[in-house]
Amino acid sequence: MVKSEFSSAGRSVKELALHADLVFVGGGIAGTCGAIAAAREGLKVILVQDRPVLGGNASSEVRLWILGATSSMGNNNRWSREGGVLNEILVENMYRNPDGNAIILDTILLEMVKNESNITLLLNSAVYEVVKSSPDTIQEVIAFCSQNSTRYILSAPYFCDASGDGIVAFQSGAAFRMGAEAKDEFDEGFAPDKEYGELLGHSIYFFTKDMGRLITFTAPSYALKDVSSIVKYRSYELSDHGCKLWWLEYGGRLDTVHQTEEIKWELWKIIYGIWDHVKNSGKYPEAENLTLEWVGHIPGKRESRRFEGDYILSQKDVVEQRDHADAVSYGGWSLDLHPADGVFSERPGCNQWHSKGVYQIPLRCLYSKNIKNLWLAGRIISASHVAFGSSRVMATVAYTAQVLGLATQYCLKNNISPAELANSSKVKELQQGLLQEGHFIPGVEPVITNLSNNAILTASSEYKLAELKSNGDWHKLDYSTAQLLPLSKGGKIKIGIELDADADTNLTFQLRTSRKPINYSPEVILESIELSIEKGINGVEIEFNTLIENDQYVFFCILKNELVSFKTSKMFLTGTMMLMNRYNKAVATSGVQLPPDGIGIDSFEFWLPSRRPAHQNMALKISPALEPFKVSNLNSGICRPTNRTNAWVADINDKSPSVTLSWKEPIEISRIVLFFDSDFDHPLESTLRVHPERVVPHTVNNYKIMDAKGMLIYERTGNYQTINEVNFDIKLKTSAITLYLEHPSSNLPAALFEVQVY
Repeated sequence: MVKSEFSSAGRSVKELALHADLVFVGGGIAGTCGAIAAAREGLKVILVQDRPVLGGNASSEVRLWILGATSSMGNNNRWSREGGVLNEILVENMYRNPDGNAIILDTILLEMVKNESNITLLLNSAVYEVVKSSPDTIQEVIAFCSQNSTRYILSAPYFCDASGDGIVAFQSGAAFRMGAEAKDEFDEGFAPDKEYGELLGHSIYFFTKDMGRLITFTAPSYALKDVSSIVKYRSYELSDHGCKLWWLEYGGRLDTVHQTEEIKWELWKIIYGIWDHVKNSGKYPEAENLTLEWVGHIPGKRESRRFEGDYILSQKDVVEQRDHADAVSYGGWSLDLHPADGVFSERPGCNQWHSKGVYQIPLRCLYSKNIKNLWLAGRIISASHVAFGSSRVMATVAYTAQVLGLATQYCLKNNISPAELANSSKVKELQQGLLQEGHFIPGVEPVITNLSNNAILTASSEYKLAELKSNGDWHKLDYSTAQLLPLSKGGKIKIGIELDADADTNLTFQLRTSRKPINYSPEVILESIELSIEKGINGVEIEFNTLIENDQYVFFCILKNELVSFKTSKMFLTGTMMLMNRYNKAVATSGVQLPPDGIGIDSFEFWLPSRRPAHQNMALKISPALEPFKVSNLNSGICRPTNRTNAWVADINDKSPSVTLSWKEPIEISRIVLFFDSDFDHPLESTLRVHPERVVPHTVNNYKIMDAKGMLIYERTGNYQTINEVNFDIKLKTSAITLYLEHPSSNLPAALFEVQVY
């Protein structure tokens, strides 16, 4: 029993002081991934989150799917899904949760954080005060947990604000912006005017369920009575729910920090008004068995404050894909702005303009230019309103936040500030350290320093791309179609293909490529050949005379002709795919991006793959055979296709694919890291969308590792993750290791991007 007499002085809540190397404030997807990455670098981390679950807009409280540079396979950013911790989460989520249940994602995020012994997790704890030791240095932040009535005093040499609205950066006095810059400040033609609006609003989603019987609905008194304008200007289908209702947006004319509760109430009015209209207007008789199963209780925020770093990312950084000496991450979502009036606007719900490829994000955008020990993560990084339209999405912010663990380690080790790291030669060390962990930074070449660099690499086979077997269906040329092929500098190519024509016709074949070798926008026509095709089945050979100037992907294109079909292949390979000149209506309105004059956006065609399980390849014969899958690729240091495949792929007929690393003298090995193919072209949306499989088909599931004497030192079955780390409690002394891989399937040969040995 506890009994306490009256205290005239009052009482204080319990107080607990905690110290760490790095405090992350905000447990959205950025803060979560950043904290995990930092903990794995050996840092002591405190992750403080004001909600009961992690994930922010990705959590079950909001239920937005995680997307980034892939843009739902609606742009030309091939193999651009973000890697690292975020990729691990998405692959794990697909394995456990292919139906996209946001509640299951909650459990995965919580489990991954709790599994890291270096993380102290504080849920339901809101940071409300910042204490500084000097005008430009944070000493501690103070949080209160309503669930255990405890005040936390959190101190560290470095802090990261991933809170969304930037509570730490704001209270520390850091410079920030809110709203849209004028067009002339950063020479941004896409900068909106006041009529369009300067802020993106909030959204709340809802889910419906068919109960199999008549369900009535009585709207609450606060429901919007007239939704005619919303129904008129926004397309709503009964099958849409969850984040497919992204256009349920409001608040861009208000203060999106301090008026969030007002915005929430307005969104509730809108949702219940729409559902009242659906159930009771008589215009949706097919909705009679539907019930409103879930409505969000907190809004998903798009925009509020953006804080200033030493560099402000702008429209031209995105569109021109500018290079930065301190590049540490990348983005690839469209420049995606929304009318400030949201559902009450007569304008389209979004205005999206894509770049031709992914763009770099510099380290100088990831810290406050005023507060010397404050990192920025999430949507508050240093960007203009226009560039923010791309950099704000969850996969991009999560991937970028993962940089900060290793960056903080460099700062601690060298006793320097984030700004000193970004503006010194040390940033090159940081870049190489990130690349060594499988982090991808477009345009930055790795320097291999692990023991594999000194090894002699041999393989049981190397896949030579001479044919994609004709074992699929006939595919009509409803769209211009291309096969993406990796060619080497100085190479030529001759293609054989089987066609079926409904009548005599002419058909145009083209060889295309991108102006930038790392892009996949086929804007340059290298050669065009028109051939007469007779009615019936034709075997055609197309010989191109163009010499390829760089190691680069080329597009073997067949232009649209609905009289002609071509044979497809069920054979799939790492680093190859078939594309069509069409568009994804979720992120574009045409197969060609045609921006208005003067807004500084490029015009180009979209060439998109089909989503699994509808994906396929052209059935082709290629001569001379391409050799893009050499074992030497295992030392490229890049774990995804870029301007080349970067992968070793075994011959599909090799019954026991293997690769051997041998050294002239025995070495001691404590760790081996393998990087498999998890198809970085596929978005792996976290929520709502149903995935056709639990394991990415490209990933090697079963493998074993032998030493120089043929002794088994490690075996793995049932793998589905991209990165596999093998640690030895006692160092292994050997002059060679051999990896034996099983092909994932009869139509997909075993592939491996990198082997690291330490």
